Amino acid sequence: MYLYDDIDQRIVDERVAQFREQTRRHLAGKLSEDDFRPLRLQNGLYLQRHAPMLRVAIPYGILSSRQLRMLAHIARQFDRGYGHFSTRQNLQFNWPKLEAVPDILEHLASVQMHAIQTSGNCIRNITTDHFAGVARDEIVDSFVWCEILRQWSTFHPEFAFLPRKFKIAVNGAEADRAATFLHDIGLHAVRKSGSDPDLGFRIIVGGGMGRTPMIGHVIREFLPWQHLLTYVEAILRVYNRHGRRDNKYKARIKILVKERGPERFRDEVEAEWEQLRDGASTLTKAEVRRVESRFVRPKYEQMGSDPIISQSEKIGSVPIFLNWQKRNVHPHKQPGYAAVTLSLKKTGVPPGDVTDAQMEAIANIADRYSFGELRVTHEQNLVLADVRQDHLPALWRELRALGLATPNIGLLTNIIACPGGDFCALANAKSIPVAEAIQRLFDDLDYLHDIGELDLNISGCINSCGHHHVGHIGVLGVDKQGAEFYQVTIGGNQGNPAAVGRVIGPAFAQHEVPWVVERLIGAYLRSRESEDERFVDCVHRIGIEPFKEAVYGHADSPRQDREPAVA
Repeated sequence: MYLYDDIDQRIVDERVAQFREQTRRHLAGKLSEDDFRPLRLQNGLYLQRHAPMLRVAIPYGILSSRQLRMLAHIARQFDRGYGHFSTRQNLQFNWPKLEAVPDILEHLASVQMHAIQTSGNCIRNITTDHFAGVARDEIVDSFVWCEILRQWSTFHPEFAFLPRKFKIAVNGAEADRAATFLHDIGLHAVRKSGSDPDLGFRIIVGGGMGRTPMIGHVIREFLPWQHLLTYVEAILRVYNRHGRRDNKYKARIKILVKERGPERFRDEVEAEWEQLRDGASTLTKAEVRRVESRFVRPKYEQMGSDPIISQSEKIGSVPIFLNWQKRNVHPHKQPGYAAVTLSLKKTGVPPGDVTDAQMEAIANIADRYSFGELRVTHEQNLVLADVRQDHLPALWRELRALGLATPNIGLLTNIIACPGGDFCALANAKSIPVAEAIQRLFDDLDYLHDIGELDLNISGCINSCGHHHVGHIGVLGVDKQGAEFYQVTIGGNQGNPAAVGRVIGPAFAQHEVPWVVERLIGAYLRSRESEDERFVDCVHRIGIEPFKEAVYGHADSPRQDREPAVA
């Protein structure tokens, strides 16, 4: 866990005072809405369908129990008793009053938190692997590099008003759990082969979802770590110079890379970098050690790889515990420890939502079982990263009592979903009711385990806050003459190799979506070569035509008895 120094604290305290005065002037009629809009957006404050929404930054997804208790307090005092964890590893409050936001920011600052750069055309919250620091396949602890980037990018004067919002992901492990190919810039840690142990980064540019989903391009296979900031700065300078400002739909860096071509874009970045290389932003070992020294590390106990579980804690072969252990408990590089995912996807609860009471209970659990620390995943769950294996039975009992032990991580009902039309002013359709209907249809855990790993993602609009483009099954809300319809894609993938899903055909009414998912699953189970073949791999092997036939050509299809659905 990173601990603020005096400079960090002064920055957030000064920002609170500044925004308090700006809000006072706006409420007094001395600052117009047009003038106030960029100021509130720079502090993470949106105007949504029913009320303001405040997005709180959780840098690279890491939280302390103290901070989580403060979020619970804010939810209870200033909101409606809950918060929503987003795919950017942040937390959103959906019902704060505008006049209360400065007080909320002051409360956040008291526990080393803020809402800076969680909106606006700037560098947003930098995300990473939620198993950073504990993964067995880790090359480097990505938290340190995320923090270096956070400090460099916060209030960077040259990049405060970019053509469009800008997202960076850092992955420090062999497996890509940070979806680096789907960000404006993806940074994947690598080490040179052979005897040279030097650390560097593979540089990926031009990925993204939204209106025009694209997979990023590798423009450098190996960049020595010392040059990380200068090279990222070169990329941003090229984007800031040539990015479209006349059309917000063509303003993302992915469009610039596509229009100029990855090779030409790379050459322009390299030329710009020659002006910055070895300059003031070049990193040194001393600077990396300075940032690293601000992180509090767990003090692990020396344990065997198979710790003894006391007789009172043994559960034996209880199936529900074993299912949870199989799906929600993950390997740890420290012998005798495990990482545990707390599922925020219980049927009937909007994905990513947590009540104030649950937050406080989770904070207490983190103190007892995981050194007072937890992580937010981009799949809208929470992780206790450092749990002793002999504590797993006791932890499971407590999580189960809180409704946080659903054994569905990696399975169909672990649905990613944005708030959709229930809250967001941009949404074309609702996401939460669709997610719940699918969860209820597939509420049989035995059947879910038979289906195996499957990512189902739902977005209420083309902005893809629910990452529908990279779901093995993706659902997108669309508007047709004021009616809500849902377009379905299959074959997307967020990991390596990353892939954008393909639309299977005309869109569906809301009540049809669970039926469509059921037919797609049926086609998969009939077509897979073995129980180990995932849905997404089956789609790529046989193509989408058998799945289209299972939906549109089925005798029971609602297509048979009404007008064709919208395109």
